[in-house]
Amino acid sequence: MTSLFSASRRYLALWFPFLSTDRLRRRGGMPADRPLLLLAKQRGALRVVHADGVARGLGLAPGLSLADARARVPDLVVADDDPAADAALLGRLADWCDRFTPLVGRDGADGLMLDVTGCAALFGGEAAMSRDVAARLARAGLTARVAVAGTADAARAVARFGPGGPDGGVVAPGGEAAAVRPLPIAALGLDADRVTALARAGLRSIADLADRPRAPLVARFGADLASRLARTLGEAEHPISPQRPVAALMAERGFPEPVALMDDVLASLASLARRLAERLEEDGLGGRSFEASLFRADGAVHRVAVATSRPLRDPAAVMRLFADRLGSLADPLDPGFGFDMIRLAALAVEPLDPAQQAFGGASGEAEAVADLVDRLGARFGPDRVLRFGAAGSHVPERAYRAVPALAAGAPHRQAPGGWPQLPPGEPPLRPLRLLDPPEPVEAMAEVPDGPPIRFRWRRLIHDVVAAEGPERIAAEWWLVPAGDEGESGGIESAGAGPARDYFRVEDRGGRRFWLFREGLYGAAPLRAARPGRGSDAEQLPGLVAAETRPRWFVHGLFA
Repeated sequence: MTSLFSASRRYLALWFPFLSTDRLRRRGGMPADRPLLLLAKQRGALRVVHADGVARGLGLAPGLSLADARARVPDLVVADDDPAADAALLGRLADWCDRFTPLVGRDGADGLMLDVTGCAALFGGEAAMSRDVAARLARAGLTARVAVAGTADAARAVARFGPGGPDGGVVAPGGEAAAVRPLPIAALGLDADRVTALARAGLRSIADLADRPRAPLVARFGADLASRLARTLGEAEHPISPQRPVAALMAERGFPEPVALMDDVLASLASLARRLAERLEEDGLGGRSFEASLFRADGAVHRVAVATSRPLRDPAAVMRLFADRLGSLADPLDPGFGFDMIRLAALAVEPLDPAQQAFGGASGEAEAVADLVDRLGARFGPDRVLRFGAAGSHVPERAYRAVPALAAGAPHRQAPGGWPQLPPGEPPLRPLRLLDPPEPVEAMAEVPDGPPIRFRWRRLIHDVVAAEGPERIAAEWWLVPAGDEGESGGIESAGAGPARDYFRVEDRGGRRFWLFREGLYGAAPLRAARPGRGSDAEQLPGLVAAETRPRWFVHGLFA
């Protein structure tokens, strides 16, 4: 049966049957002719968790106790199992496989799955690609089985249970069913209980299941069995989940001989940046995030990323960012034996249309500021370069927030409507400089809600000659947790407390201030007293009188 899925996608499965023991042998110092066992405490005894090829050949399999293993083979090499180290090694191998395809996902604790659709031609075909992968891993001291098929499940089954050697086998498009029929039921990836139940029913191979109606199998063993069977036979597809985000566009260059000089690396990145810029321009796009991946000859991968505050495709600007980023690394790149491949990817792109330059130079100033933000972000990190953005609050000290400058233009970072816009020619409603916290002043004002006539601030008396206001800003009661009203009249409690009446005033010297009165003249209703908290007012049984005398503060200075 020829599947539409198997004819369109191609997957390469990698299985490392001795991942844990190979990891230890790669360190050196262990005799190759002695069996190596990794142990963990299970069911009250030390038991074998992983065994290398030599131990398997002597009949020492996982699950055997250490005492039984020593009784059979006294001359053993044992070590503790370390699942975290195995997972870290598998992660490094996934990064290394990124040189073959950007779609690399983990397949259990000892395997990887690569979507190589359209990639095999770059390596001489699927068979040549499989042999190249296995040979590189063997030189690194890792045993691997490789298989290529039209679905991930079929490739996994052939790699783990097929008869091929270390270089695995390539299943032709549409040939998944014929390739997996002789394999055992365990190749479907079922749990041990269902494998045992199927064996007791006389179903020991995939062919035994494929020749039977699916409905009775689903009724007895669950729908998961039918879906796994369909995917393994190539009748359905289950996409993999790559461990890294897929780049929108990328350009790469391989080297017959590894390069180790940083000048050569930067020259190669510049060439890739020009190629990437051409593709971005053809699509009318600009990059917001770029990543350079440098693949070392020994398998290590270095990744350097930069971000921009606006869509960008100028190769020179991109290279300036990478030069700043590489120059600011606390741990300089170690080329080792050299880099044999370099890749430049645009991880995030946005539409970028040609823009007309303004005669006044305003657009040039905006570009200069954006370029400065990008370079500072590349040198110090995107989260250390901040700018102010509008927040959804009318309370002045809560009406803004510091956000990363590279993401300040993102819609989710801004309050609805952004900064308030004034009609042309109108004076600003808010001062450019706010005092944090507001500073108390002694003021004389008209009762009950008039502007201040005179106030003392920082031991100087200011006579008010002009005033605008009041502008009332009420407390944000929904931000105050129940039972935590705050007792300082709202200044320290950031949103709690009485309403504020703001005034813009000017003194005889022409200095302009932004003052507010907190509270109103006259009696205020009583509120419940809180245990353990003091009050300036007299404590009554269960009640405390609210502050009845307003207080004045200066909150900002106009230019």
